[in-house]
Amino acid sequence: MPMISRAPDSALWVLSTPRTSYALRIDETGAPRHVAWGPRLTVTEAESLVVPDEDPASSFEGRAPVGEELPVDGGTRYGPPSLQVRYADGSRGFEWQPAGHRILQHGAGTAELVLEFRDRLYPLHVALHYTVRDDTDVIERRTVLRNDGGQHVDLLRADSAAWSLPALRDYRLSHVTGQWAAESRLRREPLPHGETVLTSRRGITSHHAGPWVMLEDGDADEDHGRVFSATLAWSGSWRLTVQRTHDGRAGFTGGVGHDGTSVPLAPGEEFSTPVFAGLCSEGGFGAASRAWHAYTREHVLPHGRETSPVLYNSWEATGFDVTEEGQLRLAERAAALGVELFVVDDGWFGARRDDRAGLGDWTPAPERFPHGLGPLARAVRTLGMRFGVWVEPEMVNPDSDLYRAHPDWILHIPGRSRSELRNQLVLNFARDDVAGWAYDWLTRLVADAGVDFLKWDMNRAFSEAGWPDRPDGHDRLWTGYVNNLYGVLDRLRADHPDLRVETCSGGGGRADLGILRRTDQVWTSDNTDAVDRLVIQHGFGQVLPARVMSAWVTDVPNQCTGRTVPLRFRFHVAMSGLLGIGGDLDRWSEEELAEGAELVAEYKRVRHLVQHGVQFRPCEPYGDGPAVVQYAAEDGAETVVLAWRRGPRGGVPDAPVRLRGLTPGARYRDTATGALHHAAVLDAYGLRLDLPGQDWASRTVHLMRVADGEG
Repeated sequence: MPMISRAPDSALWVLSTPRTSYALRIDETGAPRHVAWGPRLTVTEAESLVVPDEDPASSFEGRAPVGEELPVDGGTRYGPPSLQVRYADGSRGFEWQPAGHRILQHGAGTAELVLEFRDRLYPLHVALHYTVRDDTDVIERRTVLRNDGGQHVDLLRADSAAWSLPALRDYRLSHVTGQWAAESRLRREPLPHGETVLTSRRGITSHHAGPWVMLEDGDADEDHGRVFSATLAWSGSWRLTVQRTHDGRAGFTGGVGHDGTSVPLAPGEEFSTPVFAGLCSEGGFGAASRAWHAYTREHVLPHGRETSPVLYNSWEATGFDVTEEGQLRLAERAAALGVELFVVDDGWFGARRDDRAGLGDWTPAPERFPHGLGPLARAVRTLGMRFGVWVEPEMVNPDSDLYRAHPDWILHIPGRSRSELRNQLVLNFARDDVAGWAYDWLTRLVADAGVDFLKWDMNRAFSEAGWPDRPDGHDRLWTGYVNNLYGVLDRLRADHPDLRVETCSGGGGRADLGILRRTDQVWTSDNTDAVDRLVIQHGFGQVLPARVMSAWVTDVPNQCTGRTVPLRFRFHVAMSGLLGIGGDLDRWSEEELAEGAELVAEYKRVRHLVQHGVQFRPCEPYGDGPAVVQYAAEDGAETVVLAWRRGPRGGVPDAPVRLRGLTPGARYRDTATGALHHAAVLDAYGLRLDLPGQDWASRTVHLMRVADGEG
């Protein structure tokens, strides 16, 4: 079956992925209408699902809000619009007029359908884009809008796509909420009737919500059920509106911006929305997550098949007290642990002695690094590690040479206070001169010091989000900021192909597929408490893979929570993502350094499974029982199980954990104990965890498939 098919005698299209189909049509009025999304269909089968449009049951109902491909504002539509336009004369609305279609091939295995429309009255062009691939059930959708007239147009809402669900017996919504140091808290709750809005108004993806949803009929679990999900690839303010109607239908629409903002379109200007990708999957939440993980590794990340190094970051060891001598001493200890990437955090530049000064002055502090960063970088490489630094290019302290020279470069509204958060202000990256300045010093820093890795931070939300130099600046900055941010990263990586970048925003405040298209990993949370991290990482992994999930081992009592747990427990939690170390190695005992080196070596033996394998979640990190995550090789050749438990439960033994992703009929050997296990037993009856009988117990189990004939 071709990936894109059209009915010969009707305006119906069928998009086919390996296991699903998506069907739409152009109705009698010229408007695009949703037909089906679910298991695979032929064109003939899809045609049988077309239901003729019916007149509203009463003069109060209007056009059905669920079922339009991109609901627009205008006519007898009263649901949440995906597209809302205000023209120069103050009028609003959009009427679909078909203007053709295109089918594009993007290499082997990728096809794109473009449906072209224009408004029947005003010169506004709208193109609906659909991309499908032969190795994923994820469908990418986006919308491109172009002002072909001679007058200004405001897009009051310009969503990327709207997704309609088939009628289900009930609806349950999965999403994440949180705050700083408590990101990605997973919620599964019945979808209420009416409209549910998930949003960020902060100018960033935010700690408080994630730009993705999952919906199903309320019966799905980790291993069973059909799940509909979607995620928006955007790193600024965003909004998803989920609707459940009285007549039993549900759908959702999503895109850039938030209430009160618009996207200006000057004459001849075009706006391309970010991708809002959707997925229909069988096999419960676990299968949905695995599909998103594979899609992200293969089609989003610049180097998704690359194995990430073990990292050391100096922040918790030194704070702002950064010196060349002190960093070199830490680097020597980190290298002895087996660390492969050494990162100097905040405090290496300008007058940065605390968080009140220096941001914006990105030259090495001469009294701390008299010959720049080059000597330290060379010494780190001599120790066998790569070299990285922390940067925060989007921010400025009022007490800095940059702010004194360019006070107009920040987001501000004349006459209003300039609110400081963490003693800093936000540079207006929507300005080309600001973005150009950032690119210039970043590319110079990378080249001059030989930097291999940037930890790109962004430590506050927007406020007084104004751009008074332009008449439409207060609206234009919201999308212009993000697009220029992307542009700086894209140019920087083009100039330095070996550079790797971690996205960070005070922890997990900027974790989305838009930023990951030009970075390599995410700083998941500033909260490094291992117990809290189990819950944070569980929510993070619903859509994003372990391949991008940075996790550090830090000192105890933990700086966020004051909790103390064993070093081994901390390591095992961090080993379920991209292992990093952030403790003060000058204070680690010889016993801790030896145990740390042993655990780093253990991680290196299994990290190919963690970073590139298939994830299963046998036991969620809630309650008193064990939490368990499993990663298996795609071919079933090996698997690793990581398990953690708060404490033993008197009279309640831990139940065996059933494993997945194994080769039927095969046997597996425990690489630590030599014990043999049958795949049939592990699958049907489970693996005994044998966790130590103590508080904060943890262990890893690495199983290798035994070759036929091997004892």
